[in-house]
Amino acid sequence: MWYYVSVKDDSELESKLHELAEQLPHRGIDEYYGRLKNEGYPWGRKRVLRVYRKLNMQHRRKRKRRVLSRHKVPLTLPITSNVIWSMDFMHDVLENGRKIRVLNVIDDYNREALAIESEHSFPSVKVIDVLQRLIEQNGKPDKIRVDNGSEFIAHVFKDWCSLKGIKIQYTQPGKPTQNAYIERFNRYFREDILDAYIFPHINDVRELSENWRNDYNQYHPHKSLMGMSPIQFKLKNLGASP
Repeated sequence: MWYYVSVKDDSELESKLHELAEQLPHRGIDEYYGRLKNEGYPWGRKRVLRVYRKLNMQHRRKRKRRVLSRHKVPLTLPITSNVIWSMDFMHDVLENGRKIRVLNVIDDYNREALAIESEHSFPSVKVIDVLQRLIEQNGKPDKIRVDNGSEFIAHVFKDWCSLKGIKIQYTQPGKPTQNAYIERFNRYFREDILDAYIFPHINDVRELSENWRNDYNQYHPHKSLMGMSPIQFKLKNLGASP
C-alpha cells in the first residue's frame, strides 16, 4: 500500500506559534492568526488552525509571572547628597504573631538613615508618602535604587517617580550585592533591633527604631567614611564642624 506523505514544512509556523503563546498565553487562535497575518506571513487560517491543534495549544496554559530582565549597574559612591537613595523592605512579627514590614531608606553618599518606617501593610502608595515626606525634608534624589519587589515595580510608584523626575535603578533579581549599602544597613538593624527584642505592639518598633536611627546617624563609625558617622562625614564635607 502507498500513502501520501505531506511534504509541508511547518517548523517556521510552529516556532511563531510558540513565540506568540509565550508572549500572550491567554489568547487564542483568532489572536494568533490575526497577528501572523498583520506581520505579513502567508499562512492561511486553516493551516494555522491545523498546526495550532497539532501543538495542543487549544488548552489554556499557565505560566509564572516573570521579572523583567535588568542590566547590571556598578555600585558607585556618590560625591554628594541626594544623588542616589537606596530602599529595601525587612520583615518581622510581633509578640502576638502579627506580621510587620519595615521600609528602610538611606542616602548612599554618607549612608545616612533617612527613614525606618514600620507598618502592618506597606503598599506602593505608603512608600510614596514616605518618599514625599523625605523629599520635603532633604531634597529630591536623582535616583532611587531598589529591588524588584511588587511595591517598586507597581505602575503607581513608577508613574510617581517619572512625575518627580526620579530615575529608578533596579537591581538584577537574586543579586542583593548590587544594593550592598542598604543590605549592610539592614544587617545592623536586624542584629540591634529586630533580633534583639520581642515587640508587643508596632508602636514599640517605631519608637525603638527611631531612637536607633538617630544614634546610628550621629555616632555609628563607618570604615568607608574614615571612621566618621554619617552626620559627621556630611558636615565635614560641607565645611562645618560636627
